[in-house]
Amino acid sequence: MLSNPARPLWLGVTLAVAVIVFAEAIGGTVDAALIVSASLALFIGGLIGRRGQGPVLQQSEAGPPRRHTIAEALLANIPDPVILVDRRVVVMEANPAARRLLPGLKLRHPLSFSLRAPDVLDGIEEVLRTGSAVRTEYATRVPTERAFEVQIGALPMSDMPGGEANVVLFLRDLTEVRRLEAMRVDFVANASHELRTPLAALLGFIETLQGPARDDARAREQFLGIMRTQAQRMTGLIDDLLSLSRIELHEHVVPTRTVDLGRIARQMVDMQAPLALKRGIALSVERPDIPLPVLGDRDELLRVIENLVENAMKYGGSGGVVVVSLHRVEGVDGRGARIELRVRDEGPGIAAEHIPRLTERFYRVDTASSRQQGGTGLGLAIVKHTLNRHRGKLIIESEPGRGTTVRVSLPEHRPDTVGPMPDEVPARD
Repeated sequence: MLSNPARPLWLGVTLAVAVIVFAEAIGGTVDAALIVSASLALFIGGLIGRRGQGPVLQQSEAGPPRRHTIAEALLANIPDPVILVDRRVVVMEANPAARRLLPGLKLRHPLSFSLRAPDVLDGIEEVLRTGSAVRTEYATRVPTERAFEVQIGALPMSDMPGGEANVVLFLRDLTEVRRLEAMRVDFVANASHELRTPLAALLGFIETLQGPARDDARAREQFLGIMRTQAQRMTGLIDDLLSLSRIELHEHVVPTRTVDLGRIARQMVDMQAPLALKRGIALSVERPDIPLPVLGDRDELLRVIENLVENAMKYGGSGGVVVVSLHRVEGVDGRGARIELRVRDEGPGIAAEHIPRLTERFYRVDTASSRQQGGTGLGLAIVKHTLNRHRGKLIIESEPGRGTTVRVSLPEHRPDTVGPMPDEVPARD
């Protein structure tokens, strides 16, 4: 801001003339010529002084410090919520992640208006009092349940009076970590339970055969048959666990070989035909007379179709019909075509509340029926992870009393060469 020095300059000239007149009056002699000449000299000196003096630049009041562009960009791109508050616990800054987490968060408003967490607010007070960093936890229930570790630390600010420290809150999202830990604990507990049941049965029958039924040939044959079934159940469970572990290990690796999904489906239906005949189920396959090429691992896709067909026969076989069909679905909005495999049964169907959880490990709609049928509870989990690796989709459609249709959709892949695919053995049509 520019200041005008003329006003104090002429005020000084006037005061000088007044002093001279006052001095002459005290001395009793007022010399008019002296007063006029002195006033004229002071006036000329004032003009010369004003002319030689340039405008004075006064420092304007210091406004609020501008945020540094780089710091602002870094803060905006931190994926976890970050909040900066002053010593009054008023919000000074917050990144977009914090605003999404706390929609009511506003600058220059107390943090307690939007974050009602006593542990976090007490932690801020402790940091302001001691200067030591504090860690605490914060959880939300709506719209979804989430858990955060809150790191609270002092942030000295050089532009604050006396170098006082503000407080920065960094919220690290632990939701996924907690979910994975819960899944691991549940998985170990479920696997242990599934193995303990057949082991307990085996030990019980062994003790019976070694004791009361030592010489009972009829009981021995009956118990040995049950023991064989329980041992096969354990073998199936262990095989499924190893298969699931292997698929998860390579889930990020996309297959590179071209296979014909129609041939694989036909081969698996032929393999399951004797079992279907034994159970009185009409198992059939419907496919177009054209190649249905996809990028895939032949053995893994065989396992996918095997699991879906076995599930249809176990749990939907009461309807007497299981149909495997294949279709080529044209893409929309510029997307490529897809190959879709459908396994349909006319069984009792599945209630809507169970469908979203069917691919969870060890989840069963009817636990007793599943175990009686020899299911391990891992079949659809294996299907889901296999399709993740093949960039496929799994859709389950079912209504109680109207059967179930499971749809597997894979991207179509057109190979450069035409003819039999090298990793395929022609199946009977």
